[in-house]
Amino acid sequence: QVQLVESGGGLVQAGASLRLSCTASGRTFSSYAMGWFRQAPGKQREFVAAIRSAGQTSYADSVKGRFTISRDNAKNTVYLQMNSLKPEDTAVYYCAADTRSDYTYAYWGQGTQVTVSS
Repeated sequence: QVQLVESGGGLVQAGASLRLSCTASGRTFSSYAMGWFRQAPGKQREFVAAIRSAGQTSYADSVKGRFTISRDNAKNTVYLQMNSLKPEDTAVYYCAADTRSDYTYAYWGQGTQVTVSS
């Protein structure tokens, strides 16, 4: 069982930056792939970014060049650095764990709200 706790959301103006954090329970965090997803009001949840256990990263086209995912295995934490935020980035952001490294995310955090005003 893996528990995930996100933090770092908030209300910012367009162009600002935020860093989200997600801390996982358990002693095998370094072996997981981790992902960030988001869900805006009235829309389906969408992929934002992922980082594999070996450090390879991937991003949605909408955030490429603005967002950076990273991980600190010593702290069991994955981060999402979000720069040049836009109003369309407004959503609840969720982190998720792919503990089997098969691109399925079985564990999810509770979400953290990010609101970007224009």
